[in-house]
Amino acid sequence: MRQAMMLTKAFNDSDPQDPERRRTLLEQLLGSVGTDVDIRPPLHVDYGSHLHIGARTFINFGLMALDVAQIRIGEDVMMGPNVQLLTPTHPIDPEPRRAKWEAALPITIGDNVWIGGMAVICPGVTIGNNSVIGAGSVVTKDIPADVVALGNPARVIKSVYDR
Repeated sequence: MRQAMMLTKAFNDSDPQDPERRRTLLEQLLGSVGTDVDIRPPLHVDYGSHLHIGARTFINFGLMALDVAQIRIGEDVMMGPNVQLLTPTHPIDPEPRRAKWEAALPITIGDNVWIGGMAVICPGVTIGNNSVIGAGSVVTKDIPADVVALGNPARVIKSVYDR
């Protein structure tokens, strides 16, 4: 976690005119990073090593990826600013919560997904290929492939192929 904090700070403070340095920092920080990935700082992670990002993915400013469990982002994904990917969970029962018990569930985002700005993806969620998540949505359950989902909680409103 300390190494992730140092690498994240270095990435966030890096010169946008030095893409090779930024790429090197991401390769050191993340579990894996595909080709032609563009992440706009600031980036915030717990560990970084549990975050995997597929090729040609674009992540706008302010991603918060609490990667206590694995987060897998597919290829050709687009994320708006200030998206939150949250894997930690805490007990509902007050006693273990007071004792600071924590668990985590993985997040999986398929290929060619678009996640609008300020969306929150909750622990254990999978988003299917080609789907769109509306800005500001809170995704608490799995979203199938090829749909548009939005709201709080996010609900499927139509197919991406509906005109």
